[in-house]
Amino acid sequence: MNKFLLAPSIIAADFTHIADEIAACESAGADWLHVDVMDGHFVPTITVGPLFTEACKRATKLPIDVHLMISEPEKYLEAFAKAGANNITVHVETCPDLTGTVKKIKSLGCTAGITLNPATPASALDSALPFADLVLVMSVVPGYSGQVFMPEMIGKAEEIRNKLNALRSKAHLEVDGGMSEKTIPLMVQAGANVFVAGNAAFKHPQGVGQGIKALRASVV
Repeated sequence: MNKFLLAPSIIAADFTHIADEIAACESAGADWLHVDVMDGHFVPTITVGPLFTEACKRATKLPIDVHLMISEPEKYLEAFAKAGANNITVHVETCPDLTGTVKKIKSLGCTAGITLNPATPASALDSALPFADLVLVMSVVPGYSGQVFMPEMIGKAEEIRNKLNALRSKAHLEVDGGMSEKTIPLMVQAGANVFVAGNAAFKHPQGVGQGIKALRASVV
């Protein structure tokens, strides 16, 4: 099993060849498939939903890692679980009862992730941290692909890793936003072990396979 996990963000793929793009991810050794769900409300962009997630599930044996950048995510948890999500991550900013939402996700047979916007302090996660299977650090402002990595999020990742260690938690620490061969090693040092990559994987000049292999080499 890989110590560090790569989760290509399918939102950066060529949607006219989505099955081929997913197959290339598998062949290149991706560990998870990351699905960014945006509603045009919590974030300005609108992307995909449960139907797309279900199509991805049929096209791959990789675990499906769903990131809900949506308002009132509790209304849609069951739909994404039924669509085949293995992990569902929700934002503290959209969950008045974050711990309750985490427990609901688990009751649906999925692992549960929690996340926060760059401007939100890490302490906002404290109440739910003991129950989370994954914590996602956003190293860009959520809502758009291709943004520049925010180096100040290295410190936030370190802070959350220290909190998880203090709890003796086995939760994954995932990072999403501007991940590349240059920035992944920085987040490895901060304690992260799962890396979401969109453009660095799917927009590589030699194709997604080479993109993922290059990212993997940066953490070996």
